[in-house]
Amino acid sequence: MLDPVAPGASRPVTAAPVSRASVPPQSDDLPDLLLIERARGGDDGAIEALIRRYGRRLFRVAWSVLLDVERAESAVLEACLAAFADLSRYPLPGKFAAWLTRLTHNQARALRNPLPTPAIAADWKDRAPAGRELEQALASLPEVFRTVYVLRVIEGINGIETAGCLGLHETTVRTRLYRAQRRLDPQLRQQLQTTQGLLEPSGQFIDRIVHNAPARLSHGSMLTSSVSSP
Repeated sequence: MLDPVAPGASRPVTAAPVSRASVPPQSDDLPDLLLIERARGGDDGAIEALIRRYGRRLFRVAWSVLLDVERAESAVLEACLAAFADLSRYPLPGKFAAWLTRLTHNQARALRNPLPTPAIAADWKDRAPAGRELEQALASLPEVFRTVYVLRVIEGINGIETAGCLGLHETTVRTRLYRAQRRLDPQLRQQLQTTQGLLEPSGQFIDRIVHNAPARLSHGSMLTSSVSSP
């Protein structure tokens, strides 16, 4: 039985359980569409969450075109500026990741001429020798095969989404992937499929994009390079 409460005394107050629904989710947990709506309203946190969510893919596709870390960073930054400066261009209900990747691919292609001198950024020098050898094998592929291979095998996205990222027919994606695989030694193919962390951008790379994109957007910066809308 419950102990009687003396007159004038009060029962101890216990905190009511907090409903999970009452706790606002972190930006990293929100779906793309909600983050996009917040980004339209100028929410830098939403922009940061989307860049961090897809930064690795954007870096990989830019590198696959340019084979140069510093130019890849420029391509990713300019593509993010183009995207978040005017999100009305995003063709709902298209997949946001594919749209942003295609902007990055277009920007990288705009930066590839004249051909860059390969450079090693300060935060790219400590990569394991085995990883550098595999990345060199990727670099030996023709660009049109290399970009498809990077998205399909290294990034691990399906053929339909890869086609959307590059503005290609799915059949073309399959053909280019097949031809890329034919050009690689079987042992190299196996290593490329199983080695973790290939073409992984550094934390500093992502931090710079996250810092520079909202900063330039808040100052109304114009793009320095043309990015064709997908």
